[in-house]
Amino acid sequence: MFKKILIANRGEIAIRVIRACKEMGIKTVAVYSKADQFSLHIKFADEAICIGEGPPLESYLNIPRIIAAAEISNADAIHPGYGFLAENAQFSAICKENGFCFIGPDSNTINLMGDKVNARKVAEDSGVPIVPGSNVLKSVDELLEVSNNIGYPVMLKAAGGGGGKGMRVLHDAKEAEKGFSIIQSEASKAFDNPEIYVEKFINNGRHIEVQILGDKFGNYVHLGERECSVQRNNQKLIEECPSSFVDKELREVLTSKSIDLARKVNYVGAGTVEFLVDEDKNFYFIEMNTRIQVEHTVTEMVYMMDLVKEQIKMHYGKEISFNQELISSKGHSIECRLNAEDPFNNFAPSPKKIDSLNFPGGIGVRIDSYIYAGYQIPPFYDSMLGKLIVHSSTREKAIIKMQRALQETFIEGPNTTLPLLEMILSNNDFINGNFDINFLSNFLKKMKGEKIESSREFEVYI
Repeated sequence: MFKKILIANRGEIAIRVIRACKEMGIKTVAVYSKADQFSLHIKFADEAICIGEGPPLESYLNIPRIIAAAEISNADAIHPGYGFLAENAQFSAICKENGFCFIGPDSNTINLMGDKVNARKVAEDSGVPIVPGSNVLKSVDELLEVSNNIGYPVMLKAAGGGGGKGMRVLHDAKEAEKGFSIIQSEASKAFDNPEIYVEKFINNGRHIEVQILGDKFGNYVHLGERECSVQRNNQKLIEECPSSFVDKELREVLTSKSIDLARKVNYVGAGTVEFLVDEDKNFYFIEMNTRIQVEHTVTEMVYMMDLVKEQIKMHYGKEISFNQELISSKGHSIECRLNAEDPFNNFAPSPKKIDSLNFPGGIGVRIDSYIYAGYQIPPFYDSMLGKLIVHSSTREKAIIKMQRALQETFIEGPNTTLPLLEMILSNNDFINGNFDINFLSNFLKKMKGEKIESSREFEVYI
């Protein structure tokens, strides 16, 4: 087994990986920016090395400095977490060139599946339905032609995108003409890749994803699906496992197609295949995430399995120690993302000091976070402060447990998504499972101008 792993990330995922390593007897190395000098992942790791200033390009996206830290610390593997360099094919290749195991797919797989246009082709070749769309667009005229052929509305996307960024819904030719240069510019800045493509926008769909594991011996298993439809601007806020919308027949097809796709690209490690499922349960491939997902926790709770440990073992070269028939699920799990954002002011970031906080407890309640009282949230990174996860025997009981857990949670100082999460968990449509990818935007529109009673000792006006 690996003797020492460097975690090329920060925040809750860095702590998540450190915890798994400690239980496996593996030493850990944390890297950090100067803005993160008081972060908990530094305290929890066996070693810590500063790799630069706060901005990501000077630290967590700086490949030479991360490689130098791995060399200095004599690490034998690098875990990228999610975000930052997790799906960077160049970083995967450089790790290998310098003698470090990259705990993620090889550069060829990332190139193949990380580029969304290439991924569409691979999915189609694997017999997985794809949304009608284009290859890489070369001009506004080509965008207009394709959009007219498939019909508005359409979704314009960055080929190298991810995490809900570099995407825009276009409702007519006027929006298409304007959106082309905007998304192309966003794609270039965010992903260093200006290539964009267009797909038919499927309204009233569900965002469903399948967790797969693959080893170096060609063995593949799935761990069911996750429901990720409660999202804003294509960024998830609440996730569940399993999905109350997915029946046995659809589950069998989605999981089978996901494994076919993984096998097609000789995928190794933990990966996620994302689908858009319409109200008639027709499904379409969205993308494959070649990394551990933020929401892997709900799968862990239902399948009683440590996915990070499994990921590490597979990349060390161990065979998956179980087959599909031995995998069983139990109950229902829900995750809420705790973000430092003002949900009643267009989700404006709120990078302030944590004055005080309290996290919930009890059976079946889990908190994955990195904050503490007195911690100053840096302005350079993603706004997520942590994830609150619950597990119970049924969805109904899981909702009740999450309602209670949210009520026990206090984060004083910054604005957070806590009051919004409480409102959603008490909403009848959510409770009854009547929602799709438009749920949150419609929910916010309905609340606009209304006086909202909150259990947080104050009243919220939108």
